[in-house]
Amino acid sequence: MTPSRTAPLSRRALLSAGGALGAGVLISACGGSDDDASNGSGSGSGSGEGGAASGAFSFTDDRGETVELDGVPERIVAFVGVAAALHDYGVEATAVFGPTTLPNGEPDAQAGDLDVDGVTVLGNAWGEFNIEEYARLEPQLLAATTYDTASLWYVPEESAEDILSLAPSVAILTSPTADAPDIRLGSVIQRHVELAEALGGDLDAPEVTDAIARFEAAAESLRQATRDNPGIRVLACSADAELFWNSDPSYYADLAWFRELGVEFVVPDQVGDGGFFEGVSWENADTYPADLLLLDARTVALQPEELTGKPTFARLPAVEAGQITGWNSEPIFSHAACAPLIERLAEAIRDARRVS
Repeated sequence: MTPSRTAPLSRRALLSAGGALGAGVLISACGGSDDDASNGSGSGSGSGEGGAASGAFSFTDDRGETVELDGVPERIVAFVGVAAALHDYGVEATAVFGPTTLPNGEPDAQAGDLDVDGVTVLGNAWGEFNIEEYARLEPQLLAATTYDTASLWYVPEESAEDILSLAPSVAILTSPTADAPDIRLGSVIQRHVELAEALGGDLDAPEVTDAIARFEAAAESLRQATRDNPGIRVLACSADAELFWNSDPSYYADLAWFRELGVEFVVPDQVGDGGFFEGVSWENADTYPADLLLLDARTVALQPEELTGKPTFARLPAVEAGQITGWNSEPIFSHAACAPLIERLAEAIRDARRVS
């Protein structure tokens, strides 16, 4: 199965499991200012209001929809990436949906530090969502990400109406769009922070403030790496059995911000109508020369050891030079989860040499 070239399904087709492929103190860390490029910020939409202090809950999401409840929700069901981010700010979900566990029972990368044995999993793959179990849980809030504000990520379209009728929902936009072109890693993280705060998260906890400090240091490390070793051309990409996918950084909140920090990305010429990427046959895997591959590290994408049978991949200059580093194209949008990703990219750029 190959991704559809029509919007808005192309993103869904590329990222779906079993489809083509089988990131006060908080304001300084993420708020809009002249220093946005140093902290990953961009102008986010919507607003959150802390509910723990008042005993009520109010949150305006990135669809412009406001959820107001008399009390702070306790039975929260969330897309696994949102649940993982909320966990990093001290808020636990009752149930999750989306890639949560691997076949061996271990946590999927998108589950982050979640206790996958202690949470109900309503669906572990694209198209899976146990509505009967969801209803039995009597959910008080459903939280998910969105790429287009029209649909919720990993909520099946064919059953979305039934699912959304059972509890109020909130959506956080995770990608730049025509209506919100300034979405960046920091602004998306900030929206998760605001949701966590509204749900009673402890943002003054030492692990949270330490994570923010590490995130800021990582950002500066990446900026310095691009200064110290200029001219390293980076290709963000993903691989499946049929095609090699070249990503356009302008469609990703993390990559767009990395570019503002000085990362020199290779940009494909013929991105599909839905944006995000251009797929090329393996015979044409060398279409876009690069010094460093930022390769999709999710479990649904092929990894370097699984690509040994692709001669054109093995012959890529970056591969021959061993200049490949992992990229989670669906990051967990928390300071704690994104800091090490930025650190690894900074190290890879710092150590790379020009080969393309």
